[in-house]
Amino acid sequence: MPGACLTPPKRMCTVPLMLTSKSEKTPALDFETAMRDLEELVERLEQGDLPLEESLAAFERGVMLTRACQAALKDAEQKVEILLKKAGEPAIEEFTTDESKIG
Repeated sequence: MPGACLTPPKRMCTVPLMLTSKSEKTPALDFETAMRDLEELVERLEQGDLPLEESLAAFERGVMLTRACQAALKDAEQKVEILLKKAGEPAIEEFTTDESKIG
């Protein structure tokens, strides 16, 4: 979207996301900005009117944003677990669903 302006994000998460490409470095994004950018990319791709090269570039950026978001979430989870251990709280337990109770 040439010339499009993004509104400044509300700072809710301070986990920086480092996104880099082969030729240039992209500045660090916070989690919420990366998620919003990813949602916008998905919308553009779902419309189906992008040329092939733009679609591929958007998909590649989407993959990078997804990986960065996953890494930020994992880092945040580890920080929470460390803080809980330091506070004497029980460690985070793995969440699994019991499919037999559903339906």
